[in-house]
Amino acid sequence: MRTNLADKIRTGISPQQFMDGMEKNKEKFQSNYDEFVWDVASEREFFGSLNHRDDIRVLILAADWCGDVVRNIPVVFHALETAGIPTEVLILEENFDVMDEFLTLGGRSVPVVIFVDTGGHVLGSWGPRPKHVQQYMISFKQENPDREASDYAENMAIVRSQMIEAYGEGVDVRAAILKELRELISGI
Repeated sequence: MRTNLADKIRTGISPQQFMDGMEKNKEKFQSNYDEFVWDVASEREFFGSLNHRDDIRVLILAADWCGDVVRNIPVVFHALETAGIPTEVLILEENFDVMDEFLTLGGRSVPVVIFVDTGGHVLGSWGPRPKHVQQYMISFKQENPDREASDYAENMAIVRSQMIEAYGEGVDVRAAILKELRELISGI
């Protein structure tokens, strides 16, 4: 994994520019963003307590066509806004060099939320989805290693529906994302 992304800092776009420039899934993304509420006061307090941290930056690999981006990044944006952590979005199609350093199970999956220090050294990353949703893809990849198999596409469709079901109605997913981000940041 690439350990320094200093050359990518200040090359992305702001979260607002990402939302404004979306060509796909804009309404659903905006709805998810607007509907966000802090369900647990301690989570909001934790992220708010990070406002003194001026040693962290976040780069988010994303694409507007991706369902995981639409479901997860509105929560990530709110957490990082509350934390006051400078955040920029790197569009996947313009940053394959970075994407290829943060593959998920050998594939390009977004979003990837990358925490770096002010010098661009990678401190940690999160994504593309909460662990309880990702477990379905991990099992699928283990059970379906041959992408050329005749039942691969059928099995992929099944796992995608299982993942959508695991996302549920939002509150549990929000809580899972915030918990996982909190654990990651606490270790930085």
